[in-house]
Amino acid sequence: MEVTIKINEKTKAGKTFKSLLELFVQEHKGVEIVENKSPYKPEFVEMVKKRVAEEKFVAIETKSIWESI
Repeated sequence: MEVTIKINEKTKAGKTFKSLLELFVQEHKGVEIVENKSPYKPEFVEMVKKRVAEEKFVAIETKSIWESI
């Protein structure tokens, strides 16, 4: 069985819950924490990050996207 849990690590409850899960994983080998899997290809993510860092992109207003094209 696989369960996905979203944890907001910025909150006290999120930090506590994650710590509890990590402790549980250390004690029980049948449990595994799997980090977020991005739906995007790693190459695409790197390309976007590179373009943003180099400021080589064009931002458009999403409310009037057809007029911006």
